Amino acid sequence: MQIPKFSKATPFQSELRGRIRSYFNEQKLKPTGNLSLYWKAILLVTLFVATYVHLVFFTPFWAVALLECILLGGLASAIGFNVMHDGAHGSFSSKKWVNELAGVTINFLGANVFMWKTKHNVAHHTFTNIPEMDDDMNARPLLRLCPAQKHYKIHRYQHHYFLFVYSILYLYWVFVTDYKKYVQRRVGGTPLQPMKAMDHVSFWGFKLLHLVLFVAIPVYMLGWSAWIIGFLTFGISTGIFLSVVFQLAHSLEETNFPIPDAESHQLEDDWAIHQLKTTSNFATDNKVLSWLVGGLNYQVEHHLFPNISHVHYPAISKIIKQTCQEYNIPYLEHSKMRHAFVSHVNHLRELGRV
Repeated sequence: MQIPKFSKATPFQSELRGRIRSYFNEQKLKPTGNLSLYWKAILLVTLFVATYVHLVFFTPFWAVALLECILLGGLASAIGFNVMHDGAHGSFSSKKWVNELAGVTINFLGANVFMWKTKHNVAHHTFTNIPEMDDDMNARPLLRLCPAQKHYKIHRYQHHYFLFVYSILYLYWVFVTDYKKYVQRRVGGTPLQPMKAMDHVSFWGFKLLHLVLFVAIPVYMLGWSAWIIGFLTFGISTGIFLSVVFQLAHSLEETNFPIPDAESHQLEDDWAIHQLKTTSNFATDNKVLSWLVGGLNYQVEHHLFPNISHVHYPAISKIIKQTCQEYNIPYLEHSKMRHAFVSHVNHLRELGRV
């Protein structure tokens, strides 16, 4: 697929960037993370390690162990949302090495930060909701997430079984798609940057470490049957937590799925307006949820300013919303998470009918 081209930037984009820049200058703030984020990162990582150690080396009664496996999935997701995500975007810290350290946490969880940066930072953030370019829209053939994708008979029921698909996506990501991207040297329609020698070493080294930590040691300590039950519970929980949060921001009734012109490959909007039409917020007044998901319920703010840490989203959201109102540009949001979830289900149901 030819790379889509955005329209020329409108005055809205430059005005919005100027206002956000002025906010940080006036408040004398860095756009990166702060002490509260660093303490949260330490807390989440500590809790993850403690839960892992308790499960593997001091295994409790099976019912408690299953609950801890679900908790471990929640903590893995929270580390991804709060630590890895900001680190991979370069917004966790003003220091490059700290960002790299935060980003590499995804490697310990079985994925790979090099692949993630192409999939997420490049493909998803640049070409949000564009078929064949945004790899986050690809759950084929089991799910049809946008109108341009091929319809299969099974999609008539996707609004019933979508959580099952989400439950396997983390495990599929770790054990299949990372390797597929590595071999094919591309993520959907986006080619990977050339990998240096250390990138190859890191890819295979961390994949091996993940197998040792999450397969070899638990099997040795617990036995095969206990491990497979616990590991699947952990993987399924992680998949659902990750997928639901990401899908509630883009795969909705209200969001657009733009298709470039067939000949010129031109898109109707400039990049900023494109982001606003393809992205939605949810439950931004819920401080507990915002803390847990690393501000990813502020997806509008994140997509417009991916290099700003999520700790600043509540403040800059007011500026963005006001600017959108002045320029008569849509600002999509759901007041409750359950409303966004219903919109996602309705979106799946509608796409299943076509």
